[in-house]
Amino acid sequence: MSEEKKITIGGQAVIEGVMMRGPEKVATAVRTPEGKIEIECKPVNSISDRYPILKKPMLRGCVSLGESMVMGIKSLSFSAKMAGEEDEQMSDKEIAGTVVFAFILAAVLFVAIPTGAAKLFHTITEDPFFLNIMEGILRLCIFLAYIWGISRMKDIQRVFQYHGAEHKTIACFEAGEALTVENVQKYTRLHKRCGTSFLLIVMMVSTVVFAFLGWPDLWLRILSRVVLLPVVAGVSYEIIRFSANSDNCILGWAIKPGLWLQLMTTRQPDDDMVEVAIESAKAVIPEGKIPAGTASYI
Repeated sequence: MSEEKKITIGGQAVIEGVMMRGPEKVATAVRTPEGKIEIECKPVNSISDRYPILKKPMLRGCVSLGESMVMGIKSLSFSAKMAGEEDEQMSDKEIAGTVVFAFILAAVLFVAIPTGAAKLFHTITEDPFFLNIMEGILRLCIFLAYIWGISRMKDIQRVFQYHGAEHKTIACFEAGEALTVENVQKYTRLHKRCGTSFLLIVMMVSTVVFAFLGWPDLWLRILSRVVLLPVVAGVSYEIIRFSANSDNCILGWAIKPGLWLQLMTTRQPDDDMVEVAIESAKAVIPEGKIPAGTASYI
């Protein structure tokens, strides 16, 4: 299985299902109300394939973040339809609007509010470095509070179970074992390359980067954070990428907080959920690379 281990697949939990992305395809598998597993499979069509320079370090992280957002929203739209929660899938215009709205909401929650609230610490000191650090701490607290809040919702808890199924399935494939429910359930629901870990590292890296920007007017602080987001995302992506393939103890400790956070964003999946994740993974693993003995559950 040495060749299979070189193949990287990633994924995302959706409504009653799992989206997986492989080298050439992206697939979303969903359990319908009738109990059947429906799969939508499409070619990846990454912009970095047309412009190879975007595969270079620092740039590839921004591309991956943007494409993951678009793919994720499309997969959520498909899953909502298959799960019976929506009558039709979102149009490209609606998807674009959703991406813009999500970006604005994130800018308000994790940029405008923490940098605005940090002025409360002016009573303690006027030191720009200290104020920027406190802004980073506030940003992290808002992020953790947001994750904790949504984790209490019943519907989100099911999504987090599928999140666990996604991680377990990827771990089983990377270990070279056949993709069966019994094999997949043996593995941990925590994974080094998880998007949850990536977002937490973004919070930590942004605190370090922004700490040296001084303390200009509020609108300049917000603008500087937004403009530097690609840099922060690029650095964070490289940390995740190298730590996932390295035994370096420093990198290992750098991603541990992300693994701990996954204890909140993943749940132990049941066997039906694992079956869905397996079908999604099989759809994106290149032909001839699926481990022998892999089961089919459609």
